[in-house]
Amino acid sequence: MQHLFKWFLAGILCLTLSIPGHAAVRIKDITSLEGVRDNQLVGYGLVIGLLGTGDTLRNAPFTEQSLQSMLDSMGVNVRDARLRTRNVAAVVVTANFPAFVQKGTRIDVTVSSLGDASSLSGGTLIVTPLMGADGQVYAIAQGSLAVSGLSAKGDAQSLQVGTATSGLISNGAIVERALGDSFANLPNYVLQLSNPDFKTAVRVADAINAFSRARYGVKLAKERDFRSVILRKPSNITPTRFIAEIEGLAVQPDTPARVVVDERTGTVVIGSQVQISTVAVTHGNLVVRITEQPVASQPQPFSRGGETVVLPETNIEAAQSGGPLKIIGGTDLQTLVSGLNRIGLRPSGVISILQAIKTAGALQAELVIQ
Repeated sequence: MQHLFKWFLAGILCLTLSIPGHAAVRIKDITSLEGVRDNQLVGYGLVIGLLGTGDTLRNAPFTEQSLQSMLDSMGVNVRDARLRTRNVAAVVVTANFPAFVQKGTRIDVTVSSLGDASSLSGGTLIVTPLMGADGQVYAIAQGSLAVSGLSAKGDAQSLQVGTATSGLISNGAIVERALGDSFANLPNYVLQLSNPDFKTAVRVADAINAFSRARYGVKLAKERDFRSVILRKPSNITPTRFIAEIEGLAVQPDTPARVVVDERTGTVVIGSQVQISTVAVTHGNLVVRITEQPVASQPQPFSRGGETVVLPETNIEAAQSGGPLKIIGGTDLQTLVSGLNRIGLRPSGVISILQAIKTAGALQAELVIQ
């Protein structure tokens, strides 16, 4: 009966924590499990079957050397011959090696030209070993390329759409070596916050402990710093099921007061915690317009030795526009945005005002200018 009551409390708590509240998100969306990540693989290979759009062997000697080595391994001796083919291209093959992947699993690979090939469309990648950072071969890639770009060239005109020198082979590599799986034997698990914050780390730990007290009768989480939370796995549950239960819990992350400004595109992003102390703001623009208009100067009638010349005529106009003095300030984002909108500014004007407010000490947030 006591176990049934604990299960009932755990279900009620799970339902309560999963109800979407104000800016509440799942733990899995703001954290990642330490040690569970992809690895990078890379390899060098050849793409064949190109329709005259491959590497120029004279300009890409490594392509010719690779082609000769491949033919030698197949019993064809071409060491003393000068190859002229344009249907081969040297490429670099890259792939992401997922966590917990096993032998025989297929993964996607990206193929990119290394020489002066104009297009890889219609090509086929031949057997290419993919190595990790330790120099070990973990997968073998081969297959037909899917190229989304288009490249066409004539004597007087050329057309290019997208990138024709890079392509994708879906499920183009087979895993030949699996990484060691130590996930099941770890005594503790560490959740890494995507946006490090002390308050968010505490909220994540509190949400996990509230669930674990009702579900297992003990606290299982402890915040280590502003970036990570340590979890202790119960003994009567598998690691996969335990992490799945934790990832579904909802918390409300805390965000710093920050204003991000991109002056190149005129983009202004204001966080929900930004506050501005009450200030009076006015904004005006000075526009100076200079126009040049040539004027012909002619001599008087019946004059001797006169010449017609062209003289410049310069007109300068100056206009200054500005608005009335407005008082803005507020304790929330809506009030702040309404105050800035009342002034009627463009993005460039908003950027200038935010910088001036920060200099005046009235912007209670971090101003990030990109």
